[in-house]
Amino acid sequence: MPFEPGETSAIDTLRLKSRQKAAELNQHVLGYGALAEAEWQAAGIATPDLPAMRRYRLDRIRAELKRRDYAGALLYDPVNIRYATDTTNMQPWVAHNPTRHCFVATEGPVVLFDYFSCEHLSDHSGVVDEVRPAVSWIYLYGGELTGNRVRRWAAGIADLVTEHGGGISRIAVDHIDPEGVMELARLGVTIGNGEAVMENARLIKSPDEILAMRRAIVACEAAMGEMEQALISGISENELWAELHRGNIARGGEWIETRLLSSGPRTNPWFQECSSRIIEAGDLVAFDTDLIGPYGFCADLSRTWLCGDTKPSSEQRDLFRIAADQIAHNTSLIRPGISFRDLVERSAVPPGDCFPTRYGVLYHGVGLADEYPTLPHASDWTDDTPDGVLVSGMVLCAESYIGQLGGREGVKIEEQILITETGHEKLSTYPLDERLLGE
Repeated sequence: MPFEPGETSAIDTLRLKSRQKAAELNQHVLGYGALAEAEWQAAGIATPDLPAMRRYRLDRIRAELKRRDYAGALLYDPVNIRYATDTTNMQPWVAHNPTRHCFVATEGPVVLFDYFSCEHLSDHSGVVDEVRPAVSWIYLYGGELTGNRVRRWAAGIADLVTEHGGGISRIAVDHIDPEGVMELARLGVTIGNGEAVMENARLIKSPDEILAMRRAIVACEAAMGEMEQALISGISENELWAELHRGNIARGGEWIETRLLSSGPRTNPWFQECSSRIIEAGDLVAFDTDLIGPYGFCADLSRTWLCGDTKPSSEQRDLFRIAADQIAHNTSLIRPGISFRDLVERSAVPPGDCFPTRYGVLYHGVGLADEYPTLPHASDWTDDTPDGVLVSGMVLCAESYIGQLGGREGVKIEEQILITETGHEKLSTYPLDERLLGE
């Protein structure tokens, strides 16, 4: 029934009920739906223990913060916030409109500063201790009065550091504009590199994270299958690419980071974004999923297909075989204990006529997105390329692009690989095009 605005108790009661209703209907509470669940059951992938996964991630962050002597971490990157809290809110939008941030105290609470009237979006997580309205100081909101907002924002952060920092006034921040740095400094709070904290925290995946990643890959590959079924002469690149988006969203996935699909002459050189070009019979069609799927995990796979029922040309088969052999060899090298530099030195590389168009890296880490480390070709290794050692629980993508300099077409293949205690396991299973393999 209608109530008078002055009835505070009635307003509070309705606000609480509204929050409870919204929390119960949160997408992360409802799950991923019958389609995805049936595919995961068919693949024999168990359900990850999400509460355990969330605790593991928070422990990883706090261990890094303690090791580096920080009072806490202030996170703006929506992927880092997802890692810390397993909550989401308009992810691509907040990536370029900083209206949501999170403070993780090394010894203390997790405080999520969320968008207006979004308190219900984190009630499922079990690791968020408090939700406050975010003070956003982007120009979109503050205009020429942005400085006032910066001061109000910084005061709130400084209070948290004073209360929970244990005498330490240094925090890790992943992304921040100069005004924020200066105002925090004025209040006695210094900052360090939050990306270093978060990339190292995210480096080693727990068993539950691997289960979630397996599920994301199954969903991605199911969507790839639907895309391959839609690949016929006369479809445009954009129309074909939309099938992957549709399949990802239908299974509860989130977004795709790039538009890397091209056909025929647009496959060489690489990094053409998909277009209105009409795909013709006999064209190679190459793509890189770069897909953020269920549970927020990245499925980063590349395949190259032949359009139509025609036979591939000798050139197409040769390019494909070189790429497939490179991936197979480089995958075979992946094992715990090998150094980044040693792995790169032993890796197969494109032949001379294809080397100038090589892909930018041989391997890169992957988790909730592309992650540390990034391993270039040996010839591209520089004095400021970091070395390290592969350990069990890391996940790498092995990359190959093969196309002759000045050639007509090119081939892109990429696989997602888990480093195990005894070697490696290829998580991606989508078959290569047998016609191009010549088998």
